Amino acid sequence: MKARLKHFAVSVWHLYYDGFRSMTVGRTLWAVILIKLFIIFAVLKLFFFPNFIHEHAQKGQEAEFVSSQILKK
Repeated sequence: MKARLKHFAVSVWHLYYDGFRSMTVGRTLWAVILIKLFIIFAVLKLFFFPNFIHEHAQKGQEAEFVSSQILKK
């Protein structure tokens, strides 16, 4: 069973490796996708999503703050 799983994993690896190696336009598209994901998750988080728990809870009391906020609603 382990041998089949290992063979399957190696086959999948070779499939993706050969596919990405022979890309021309796709490589540029993947670069654009990765840059967009970085902007969405890293840059926007810094500017639009403040650390609400850190600002409102005392140090070491974060769990109690979250549970009290959940129970209030």
